[in-house]
Amino acid sequence: MSLRKQSAATVEYPETDGEPMGETELHIQLIIDLRTALRHFFRNQTDVYVGSNLLLYHIEGDPKKFVVPDVFVARGVSKASRRIYKLWEEGQPPQVVFEVSSRGTWGEDLQRKWRLYEQLGVKEYFIFDPEYDYLMKSFGESLLAYRLAEGQYTQLELEEGRVRSEELGLELVDTGEVLRLYDPQTGQFLLTTDEEIEARLRAEQARQQAEAEVAQLREELARLQHQAGRENDDVQ
Repeated sequence: MSLRKQSAATVEYPETDGEPMGETELHIQLIIDLRTALRHFFRNQTDVYVGSNLLLYHIEGDPKKFVVPDVFVARGVSKASRRIYKLWEEGQPPQVVFEVSSRGTWGEDLQRKWRLYEQLGVKEYFIFDPEYDYLMKSFGESLLAYRLAEGQYTQLELEEGRVRSEELGLELVDTGEVLRLYDPQTGQFLLTTDEEIEARLRAEQARQQAEAEVAQLREELARLQHQAGRENDDVQ
């Protein structure tokens, strides 16, 4: 084994940068909701990975060269769980990155991360301010959308707070209260974490009710069969 390969093999890549997932509960909840919705949307595709708050290392051998996207979607890679994302092993960068901007991060989201994602070849980059403060004051919008064109990011215009992600096949919608993902194929929003839980509870309640009704029908059928048997005996 060469000295270079030996050195590369012994490099340690930390799994955390010591920073919290989000600045506030509002930021954390949106990150979780985006991840949940996208994972459910791509649940049947084995070559789509949806990551959140995962360290993405982009230069082999240099553990200081990393970025931590709030949420990202990578096509053409294993769906298997991973602790970090090594660009040289995965073979490609994510196609889509979401950053949930905050008071402490919006400058970095629009500068260092913006330039890095552009250089790495991330095809679509979305920045959203859930507090409707920092981006709104500077840009008049709380959702900023960029698409890579000839190696450079071009800002996409929103139409009534909506913008289409070509990579996801979804629309991003700024409702004025939160960022939602909309599926034009079904004409419905992707479910948030709470909505997903409620849907499962309703499905479970419906299943239990159906089982109770079936059991009741069986009991009634058994009763009628028993009654019919007794009437036959009386006739004989």
